[in-house]
Amino acid sequence: MSSRSLHAGIALVTVAMLGAGKVEGQTLLTGLGRLAVPSELETWGAIVGPDGAGLPSGRATAAEGRVLYDRRCAACHGLTGQEGPDARLAGGRDSLAGDQPRKTVGSYWPAATTLWDYVNRAMPFDQPGSLTSDEVYAAVAYVLFLNDLVDEQDPVDADSLPRIEMPNRAGFVDDPRPDVVAAQAPRP
Repeated sequence: MSSRSLHAGIALVTVAMLGAGKVEGQTLLTGLGRLAVPSELETWGAIVGPDGAGLPSGRATAAEGRVLYDRRCAACHGLTGQEGPDARLAGGRDSLAGDQPRKTVGSYWPAATTLWDYVNRAMPFDQPGSLTSDEVYAAVAYVLFLNDLVDEQDPVDADSLPRIEMPNRAGFVDDPRPDVVAAQAPRP
């Protein structure tokens, strides 16, 4: 088979695969699942950004979070947040510019508030979104404690969380695309 025939065959298969599904908007319909209805989206709550807007009431300390972490998080992230089998949460500070960078909460994440948002929506893995606000604050406080970013008795809440200075806070830049800038603009 000539190289030209091979390339033509690959192009034909690629075009066929692209046309295999019906594209509607930006979603490839596979016949699985369904679109979320507005009432379901409302249960997810506000998106919490770097400034902390949307954080709910609640409060916890790392000392309170230790029990929750041991029960709900350690099986995946290890007792110290560094073992796994899933992503490491702690350690790695100042490693990003080195030969073996480790992206953890303490080395990579630019804002503590986005950690709250992620834990609230996606954790624990087997029951995402099942934690109360106080439990999310507790888990976040403990992970921040594992990274030496808060003390064990420091209260973590909607007021204190946005003020926690993450080591990599200057490691990201704003996205200047017009559609992103418009989406981030304050709403009246």
